Amino acid sequence: MAETTSFPRVFALWAAGLGAAAQYGKMSVVFDLLPELYPQAGVALGFLVSLVGGVGILLGVVAGLVVARIRYRRALLSALWLGAAISAFQTLTPGFGWMLASRLLEGLSHLAIVVAAPTLIAQLSAVRDRGFTLTLWGTFFGVAFAVLALAGRPLALSWGLPALFAAHALYMAACAIVLTVSLQRLPTETPQPPFSVPQILRDHITTYRSPFLAAPAAGWLFYTFSFVSILTVLPPYLDEVWRAPVMAAMPLASIAVSMTLGVALLRRLPAVTVVQWGFGLSAVSMGWLWASPGAPLACLALAGAMGLIQGASFAAVPQLNHGAAAQAQANGAMAQMGNLGNSIGTPIMAFGLASIGASALPLLAGGAFVLGLAVHLLLAVARRSERVPV
Repeated sequence: MAETTSFPRVFALWAAGLGAAAQYGKMSVVFDLLPELYPQAGVALGFLVSLVGGVGILLGVVAGLVVARIRYRRALLSALWLGAAISAFQTLTPGFGWMLASRLLEGLSHLAIVVAAPTLIAQLSAVRDRGFTLTLWGTFFGVAFAVLALAGRPLALSWGLPALFAAHALYMAACAIVLTVSLQRLPTETPQPPFSVPQILRDHITTYRSPFLAAPAAGWLFYTFSFVSILTVLPPYLDEVWRAPVMAAMPLASIAVSMTLGVALLRRLPAVTVVQWGFGLSAVSMGWLWASPGAPLACLALAGAMGLIQGASFAAVPQLNHGAAAQAQANGAMAQMGNLGNSIGTPIMAFGLASIGASALPLLAGGAFVLGLAVHLLLAVARRSERVPV
């Protein structure tokens, strides 16, 4: 555990996280351009977006266990170089099958980064600064998507998709070079058990049976289920005059609240308590939206409340789990549950809207927030019944 925070290395790791989020988002922001590249692919084009997340659903916890065994610096740097090589290959605009294969490998690179980087951030941060540094990490997806929308898509429109892939390859390589130098000296790591499939399976079971290891991931499932689906299905219910500014402001409001009020609360309250407040306030905000459909202030209040969940969930990992190996397991579980929530949220919400109409949004999203709060309360009771944290 660091006595003082190495902020330059923390920001370098956050920058690597932006590259990892761009692995997911670079296909999303140019999805409407992909039919020009692969006119025969049809609905299968969706796999170019979803394959990266699918890897996380299948291998999230396994990644946390593997990264701990091969060591965080080695795993992170290997993943960055692999990501750079894959993006460089994608600049050749290969056939659809080869592009799908590259996205599958990119999912492995993405997963290793999002497990190793926050684990290293926790190790390089003093306890008093972890609220800030891990909340900063929690913004990586929103910031990356904003940059891609503002700069990545215009680049692709002006110079073609290969230009976007080339820029991403150069960015990932630059991150790898910087971190190769800056991560030369890391805190001492404890020995790990020998790597084996039976041990991986045992550790996988241990992760989800532990109220310490599983708690951040359990809440994260309900957060990601709601966040992505709300941003996807909400626009038609907003007044056309307010639609664009509100949808642009919601992710920014979430990040702003997490980096200001969220960080301030984390200096005074346990991270899990802040997460619980975030779920409770999010449920109340959904009630406001139900009573006043499309109200801009209610939308912004909802985004702000969700911002408390965003940063505090990552801060909860080192508070609940001592040691880098346990934190890697917890981060792996968060990656798994986050990808699952992202994947199922929008289809379930769309089905609900088609079945019961506009009331599906507050019912499903509000219900998810209530369940997230309930799960955290139940796991807190389970932790109190155990003598020694994992």
